[in-house]
Amino acid sequence: MTATQPAPAGAVTSPPPSMLAPRPRVALLGNPNTGKTTLFNRLCGLRARTANFPGTTTDARIGRWSLDAAAIELVDLPGTYRLALDLPEAEVCRRVLGGDDMGQPPLGALVVIDATNLSRTLCLVGELLSYGLPTVVALNMVDLAQRRGLTVDVEGLSQRLGCPVVPIAARRGDGIDRLQAKVAEMLRHPAVPSVTAPPVDDIEDWADQILADSLGGPKALGSGGDHLTERLDQAFTHPWVGLAMFVLIMGGLFWTVFSLANVPMDLIETIFEGFGGWIQAHMAPGAVRDLLVDGVVAGVAGTVVFLPQICLLFFLISLLEDTGYLARAAFVMDRVLCRFGLPGHAFVPLLSSHACALPGILSTRLIPDRQDRLASILVAPFMSCSARLPVYVLLTGLLFDDALKAGLAFAGCYLLGALAALFSAWLFRRTLLPGRSRPMVLELPSYKTPSLRTALLTAIHQGRAFLEKAGTMIVAICIVMWWLSAYPKADPPPQAQALRQRAAAMDTSQADAASELITQARFLENKSDQANSYAGRMGRLAQPIFAPLGYDWQLTVGVLTSFLAREVFVSTMAVLLAGDADLADDEQGVIDRVRTAKRDDGSPLLSPATAASLMVFFVLAMQCLPTLALTRKEAGGMRWAALQLFWMSGLAWLAAFITFHGLHAMGVS
Repeated sequence: MTATQPAPAGAVTSPPPSMLAPRPRVALLGNPNTGKTTLFNRLCGLRARTANFPGTTTDARIGRWSLDAAAIELVDLPGTYRLALDLPEAEVCRRVLGGDDMGQPPLGALVVIDATNLSRTLCLVGELLSYGLPTVVALNMVDLAQRRGLTVDVEGLSQRLGCPVVPIAARRGDGIDRLQAKVAEMLRHPAVPSVTAPPVDDIEDWADQILADSLGGPKALGSGGDHLTERLDQAFTHPWVGLAMFVLIMGGLFWTVFSLANVPMDLIETIFEGFGGWIQAHMAPGAVRDLLVDGVVAGVAGTVVFLPQICLLFFLISLLEDTGYLARAAFVMDRVLCRFGLPGHAFVPLLSSHACALPGILSTRLIPDRQDRLASILVAPFMSCSARLPVYVLLTGLLFDDALKAGLAFAGCYLLGALAALFSAWLFRRTLLPGRSRPMVLELPSYKTPSLRTALLTAIHQGRAFLEKAGTMIVAICIVMWWLSAYPKADPPPQAQALRQRAAAMDTSQADAASELITQARFLENKSDQANSYAGRMGRLAQPIFAPLGYDWQLTVGVLTSFLAREVFVSTMAVLLAGDADLADDEQGVIDRVRTAKRDDGSPLLSPATAASLMVFFVLAMQCLPTLALTRKEAGGMRWAALQLFWMSGLAWLAAFITFHGLHAMGVS
């Protein structure tokens, strides 16, 4: 990494009226792992939106902060160790602080530093001084510092930095009121820091001198280590023990997701069933009612029902990240990644890809070597993203009734994707992308009690993003799939007509038998309509490709539509099988409807072998058009996106084929 001297912006003066922002803006800066995001959530909560800096692909959150009876905009800048680094996150910070991205510099800066690691975090403050912005320093994690026997001379530190320093504990909310008062005072009476910024080359010596003058306590100079932290690190970062603990922790996480999410899932299914029944009871029969009930309601229910798992998963992952454990997991996985030709820097992009491959691929920009970066881009979509969760939940629940076994199978899906990524990276680095990967330098943050508030806000944010997708793209696909599965209408098959004639010839004493014949006739009529519909024709045309995997035309249609977006598979199946719900003696939810669905010959749609094959296919296949488009852009050519599509899909087909026929050979049908 190279350094460039940031250009000082000079003292902040009142901008011309044409340049005034709708609301005053304050920039929020900080190193990674200093609690900056926790503070942002504490100050803004859900009153935040995601924005994109002009000319970059770096997202930021801009929150509305109610301060001193007025609303200001708090811009959460990317976490960076130094402003002078030649990295995308540092460049974004420089551009915002200099006024390049928002038309004018922010009216002030709020910088978060770690009371337990002042030497490193003070370097960022020193660089910020060169911009001449009114500044308030939030001295976070003072509670942890006190427990470790550290004391900070807050007044002395404030004098040496030339700006207010406010001790806080963002996780608990301590000191937040005083911090808000200081920022409000800064905006009312803006004044640049009274201390001259140190030269970039001397900034570390400057930070060490301030540390020596401001920090006290028996452990101030590192005379005594944190023995508990050292013992935990020995376990969590051990080559074998750490890896085993990682597997156990992830397995426990997924078991918890399965165990706790059942009740809210059942509630969501009941709500959608009641809504669909209400529409049927209050609308006249016809195409519009069928569209709403069988298309929109059934399709959206097939996706929204999995919202509890998604929210709970991200809630638990946020707790793990907040404790400091995930950084230890990165340290353990760095050894694994390097053996397969991936750089240690790839851990963060791969971890981000578990939420969505798009931010994961974007974050590969932090990887300095192009060969390493291309390898990381190509394998990032193997990581099981949130869009795959509905399929995993459906199929693991079908294969295993026990929550523990289902949770282990769920974790196995993530493990299979990771192993496929490692194998693919190993192959690419020995053929198309030869070379050795670079090791990663990683800072291990201190262990902390996780913030429930931060985890809850993370879960709400991810759930809201999931619902926004369900309310737009998924609804559109469901409407199209309903039309494709409903038209053109077919004449009743002769077998159904014969059954209806037999039922009509029966007397009242044979009412039960007649009803059974009518149900059979309706089943045949429904299957005939589906088979002759546009969706049925499309599925039968492509079925020879997927028949060796155990899929009929209905599953083939679901797989084909999932290439637009993985999460629409369950919705597609719910729409295709909506007619079968009318034939059930009892009301079925979306999940049970898919699980109990029949093929045209009356056999189960999802036998254990078919379900396992389908699950393996979804773990490995490239089924996301936006990801392919981003790969083309970031990798620099269509050939890389084509390679990603055909390699992942071909590997998925082969693995699903082996799974299906292997289980049949073992007697599992």
